[in-house]
Amino acid sequence: MPRTDAEGHGSVRYGPSPPEDGLPVLPELTAVLAAAAARAEGEPIGGGPALIEAACGYWDRRGLAAEPDRVAAGPGAPALLLALTAALGGDVLVPRPCAAWWAPYARLLGRPVFHVATSAESGGVPDPYALLETVRRVRAEGGDPRLLVLSVADDPTATVAPPEVLHACVEAAAGEGLHLVSDETWRDTLHAPHDTVLVSPAEMLPDRVTVVTDLAGALLPPGWPAAVARFPADEDGRGLHARVLDVLTAFGARIAGPVAAPAAYALEEPEPVTARVAAAVRLHARVAAALHAAVVGAGTLSRPPQAGRHLYADLGPLRAALTAHGVGDAQELEDFLAARLGMPAPGGHRFGDELGALRVRLSTGPLLGRTDEERAECLRSPVTLELPHVQRALNHVKSVFDDLRDDAQRWEPPR
Repeated sequence: MPRTDAEGHGSVRYGPSPPEDGLPVLPELTAVLAAAAARAEGEPIGGGPALIEAACGYWDRRGLAAEPDRVAAGPGAPALLLALTAALGGDVLVPRPCAAWWAPYARLLGRPVFHVATSAESGGVPDPYALLETVRRVRAEGGDPRLLVLSVADDPTATVAPPEVLHACVEAAAGEGLHLVSDETWRDTLHAPHDTVLVSPAEMLPDRVTVVTDLAGALLPPGWPAAVARFPADEDGRGLHARVLDVLTAFGARIAGPVAAPAAYALEEPEPVTARVAAAVRLHARVAAALHAAVVGAGTLSRPPQAGRHLYADLGPLRAALTAHGVGDAQELEDFLAARLGMPAPGGHRFGDELGALRVRLSTGPLLGRTDEERAECLRSPVTLELPHVQRALNHVKSVFDDLRDDAQRWEPPR
């Protein structure tokens, strides 16, 4: 449930960013869940054979060979990341910005977390030189960096790291002996899959990368917590897999039996699931592009969204106007925009950015309508942006940002 974060920045929900699309649940998933609802036996710690085999097939189809004894499942990605952090020990490195839920789970274990700047091309993957400098500094101060968490298809920035940027980061991490956890929750939500190259760090550094995928990102509804992890195939990977299972056992972190069945079904990727994922990706891609045009047209800075259901915007160029409205940091910007837009607008401080930076993450889900009927219509329509309720929502966002742009121009000092 929402609570104050580790740095006192107010109410925030710790966990992977849910697919806040509000879209109706796929009927086939509902049917599988209903059929499994009467299961008396619980899912074993780490996942049962059906779920594990389905996860292996899912990764095999993406060029990542996986064996059942190197795969584990848990009740959401937070449980798996918590177990991995506990099993690996040491300090944790994350990009700046990063998913809001990564750092709190390390702090829960008493592990220091160090943010590393990302490159200009994308978020989610640290700049290699900044990574090396951070590792050097932490060790000089007596720290013990062992784990780097990154994401090629990133939340919050909605960008996809180019292979050359990822390769440089992976090489730097390998040279420093770091283990990598690659959060690949959003890898199947590329807005332009034929024009965007996504490479997993596990393809570049097979022996030092554990891949984590939260199924509630694109395959399952947010209220059905399930995630899977793929470990390296060497002896170190075997030992890490065993230690993670020990931690999951200590916490009693197992997937609910009824949820395991639709999770396995979704990972097998039958036609209803793949068709629904493709339709949802197309929908969010259209809306994200329109949202990006609206905020950039008002003078903000934002990388074009390439994956997922979010947009990360820097309102620094509008600081003069925001100051006139009493907004001086990301928390105040969050409150201001949430009230003006009528939708969540979490500030960049939630994602590890400096409090003084005027950055926010906006989501496409709230723009799809307020009722189940409106959201279902968005999924069916080939002209989503022409639907009246979507037009109204986007026009409202544009109006709010255009007003800020106009205010900023009035408040510009004379030259």
